[in-house]
Amino acid sequence: MLERQWAAAAARPDWRGSGASAEFINLSDILAFFSRYVVSILLWALVGIVGASLYLATSDRIFTARTQILIEPKLPQFMQQQMVEVSLSLDTAQIESQLALLRSQKIAMMVVEELGLAHDEAFRDTGGPGLGERVARLRALLSGKPNVPASVEEADADQTEAALKQRAADIFSRSLDVQRVGVSYAIDIYFKSQDPALAARIANATADAFVREQMETRAVAAREGVVWLEKRIDEAGAQMNKATQIAQEFRATYDYRIDKPDDASAADGRHADAPTLEQLEVQAETYRKMYESLLSAYAGAVNQQPFLIANSRVITTAVQPNVQSQPRKRLTLIFGAFAGLMLGVGLAFVRHSLDRTLRTPRQIGEQLGLVCIGELPPAVSRKGPGVYDEVVRDPHSPFSANLRSARAVISLADAGKSRLCIGITSAPAGGNKSAVASNLAALYAASGVPTLLVDMDPRFTLTHAFGGRFARADTDDGLHEHGSAACEIGTVAPALFDFLPNAERGPATLALPANMQALLKKLDGYKVVIFDLPAYEFGADGLLVCSLLDGVVVVAEGDRTPLDSLADLARTLRIANAPLLGVLLMHARRLPRLPLRRLLRRSA
Repeated sequence: MLERQWAAAAARPDWRGSGASAEFINLSDILAFFSRYVVSILLWALVGIVGASLYLATSDRIFTARTQILIEPKLPQFMQQQMVEVSLSLDTAQIESQLALLRSQKIAMMVVEELGLAHDEAFRDTGGPGLGERVARLRALLSGKPNVPASVEEADADQTEAALKQRAADIFSRSLDVQRVGVSYAIDIYFKSQDPALAARIANATADAFVREQMETRAVAAREGVVWLEKRIDEAGAQMNKATQIAQEFRATYDYRIDKPDDASAADGRHADAPTLEQLEVQAETYRKMYESLLSAYAGAVNQQPFLIANSRVITTAVQPNVQSQPRKRLTLIFGAFAGLMLGVGLAFVRHSLDRTLRTPRQIGEQLGLVCIGELPPAVSRKGPGVYDEVVRDPHSPFSANLRSARAVISLADAGKSRLCIGITSAPAGGNKSAVASNLAALYAASGVPTLLVDMDPRFTLTHAFGGRFARADTDDGLHEHGSAACEIGTVAPALFDFLPNAERGPATLALPANMQALLKKLDGYKVVIFDLPAYEFGADGLLVCSLLDGVVVVAEGDRTPLDSLADLARTLRIANAPLLGVLLMHARRLPRLPLRRLLRRSA
């Protein structure tokens, strides 16, 4: 009956993974992915935290001092009364020009010369140590020896004074940050240094240098204006004197008679188009007014020099910072953990993509075309013979409950027969197959069904596990004639099922169909016979007897059984006309049960 159901299910395309359902990733797949790789992902997150901690341990402590200046858009009232044009507002270009001035080399040199930063050992680059320096610091940290950096004097012994100042100016520029406060006229000046006191001093010196530079620029412009006015006054005075002199000479030699002869002008040596006295007097008056205007401007410029002020002022003075600004410990650790987590997820995804092992029951149907008849969690944590009778020792465990559900599916293969013969096999060799066979026999025996367990595993796993725990049965069914005394049926306590060890090799082995048929004819007293078949890893010869059984169950261990081996086993059983009931998925032991795993099972 199950064969027909399986054949109908295998004929549908969705069971082979060709449908859209195989490509859809649901919540159970995501939870299964993280549940499988949670340990490696958390380890990579821990590696990220360790890396961030090493970065913090080998980094310099950076302190940032802040000062603030305000650009005045208006001039004082007494200056507005004296000047014709007054700037009432500043546009964005003007503010950006002030920011560029603060970042300029001129301000940097002024601060370097004022504070003597070229020879200050505390004034160092805040760009962070290089890889070699970090390795040296880490080595010193592990060894407990202090790491002594080279002093500034030793490093700068061969450099000139100009080179030292230029290097200090470059460090100053890299450590300085200037920002406009919103759309206001306020400008924040930030300076970073390893010494908090030095950071505050340099920030204040930068603001003072900016204000002083504006004062000096205005003073230089005023002095240049005065010099120009003096030169222009001299030129205008000379022109005024010359024009006045020409007018006086013309007045002294001019004939003022009304009835003068016509040849008087010619006698004076003047032409008819020569300038008149009125024109000369007007020209002289014009030069005089120009001279007086220049004198007035000169007096105003000289009077305004003592009142020159800058159009900016300091509104916030930098104080010594008490808390380091870089590196930010909490943010660095969070970033390290996040980076390690993402790296762990990426590597886990690569491993998941390249992994060809069986992980979920969904793969059994989609990629193999088989039926998953149940899932078994790991048995108990103890090792030894106890794992082979888990259903007797702990009948209420998850392993026992799930195996009872799988037994209900397996029992459907009975179909009214007087005896049910079930074979248990697997693709790779392992103890889980034998444990499932033993516990399944114990379940049937606990229900009052006469049950026989036959060991056909070449490694004799059950024979070695039971050892002397089974006694010879009282029944005389002639089985002792089949082989040696070691092959006699015995009863396993406390499971109370019969057990037949297989010590026969060669022509008498039960792996041969003829010997198996002879054995089955002598087992009329049992309702259920379970065979612990050889694994497919030992070859397909041990599975030739599967066609004589009523059903075959394949035990696959999650995350360890290769899909290709499982597919080859299923193909071999089909070729041998074996009644394949399905796959019993047994999960490997990982972590204690968590709410995440419960949610995973519910979503699956």
